[in-house]
Amino acid sequence: MGKRICVMLLALLLLATLAAPTMAQDSVELHYWLWDTLQLPGYEACAAEFEVQNPNIDVVIEQLGWGDYWSTLQTNMIAGGAPDVFTNWIGQTPEYVDRGLIVDIQPLVERDSVPTDIYIGNTADLWVHEGSRYALPKDWDTVAVVYNADMLEAAGIDPAVMDTWTWNPVDGGEFEQVVAQLTLDANGNNGLSPDFDPANVVQYGFLQNAGTDAYGKTAWGPFAVSNGFFHQAEPWSSDYNYADPALAETLEWMRSLWLEKSFAPPYTDIVVQDGTPLFLAGEGAIIVQGSWMVNSFVDSGINFGFGRLPSGPEGLPRTATNSLGDSIWTGTTHPDEAWEWVKFLASAECQVMVGETGAVFPATEAGTQAVIDLREEQGIDVSVFFELADEPGVTYYDPVGGNFSVVTEIMSETMSSIFLGTEADVQAALDAAMEEINASMD
Repeated sequence: MGKRICVMLLALLLLATLAAPTMAQDSVELHYWLWDTLQLPGYEACAAEFEVQNPNIDVVIEQLGWGDYWSTLQTNMIAGGAPDVFTNWIGQTPEYVDRGLIVDIQPLVERDSVPTDIYIGNTADLWVHEGSRYALPKDWDTVAVVYNADMLEAAGIDPAVMDTWTWNPVDGGEFEQVVAQLTLDANGNNGLSPDFDPANVVQYGFLQNAGTDAYGKTAWGPFAVSNGFFHQAEPWSSDYNYADPALAETLEWMRSLWLEKSFAPPYTDIVVQDGTPLFLAGEGAIIVQGSWMVNSFVDSGINFGFGRLPSGPEGLPRTATNSLGDSIWTGTTHPDEAWEWVKFLASAECQVMVGETGAVFPATEAGTQAVIDLREEQGIDVSVFFELADEPGVTYYDPVGGNFSVVTEIMSETMSSIFLGTEADVQAALDAAMEEINASMD
């Protein structure tokens, strides 16, 4: 009797096991790319938590420098070895859309009822075009002035001058006056002194960024746009505006700061790595930089602060704003898992983790609040980035258009020739670049 009961119990157990849905899932390895080393720790923390919640998914993160990121990504897409999910920038998106390289996630957003109203401003809408959505936002940014407070104090300059200062392409305005006063030669003469020796500068008033691209976000862009320039007629168009005289006169003035006046270092000193390393080395007083770079200054040992960009002839300071997002490659062999990872990256949970590192301002309110809390604990005032973002008419978007990789290649070569001084006639150089850009569209 006992044997019979045991056999029956075993049989029932086997039937129950066969009838129950299987909980085991195949292990999946997802590859995720980003370019910013400052953001890497935050997303590693997100990946660790995501893997706890999804034990069958292993997220492998690879970081590539900005200079290699897009060319490597495109090559791997063509070769069939691109990452399943990658950090995307809106400027590249139209080209990827035209080639069918990124997934329209709008049907997935609707299917899973993913909220898109949890993001700051219209960052979610930036990724929507003609009813399709190509990413969910992960952060937002603006650009401001970073200054060496000790250098300003030594020169007798109150940082409050940045609250109202102006610039113009004729004589540089108050901005150039401050930059000149902060430039010192080996004998202690500043750039306003008749005894200033431009061949023997030991402290530069301004540290320019390279700006060898088609947008000049932390270089010529804020100055040119505040002078009336606009990059393109409207987002997603191929109608670019680089031959605008407002851009030409801005570039002419800007390069005079290093080619003629020595208020900024020779362009060859910063063309590879921008001006930030020189600022961190104490070689200059003022630089224009984005909110995503704040962590670079926190542990530098420099007494720094943030200020407003100068208002241009149009009457306002202008700062580029942007939002990065995470996109899914159409060639992924794990589309379901890739979508789960994208949803998690865009969630308040992950964005708070990123915000706690201070690397960027996340796109959710909770994520940005985590940054604010961190900076308050550190005694660092980052309010200018928010003030510029909130002030009507101040922000503008990076160009978003077709064939942008070719446009970038053409403008990079053009900007290099202008800033190095090998191209004497700035307007002629821009006119030639526009002819080449228009020909590439055809």
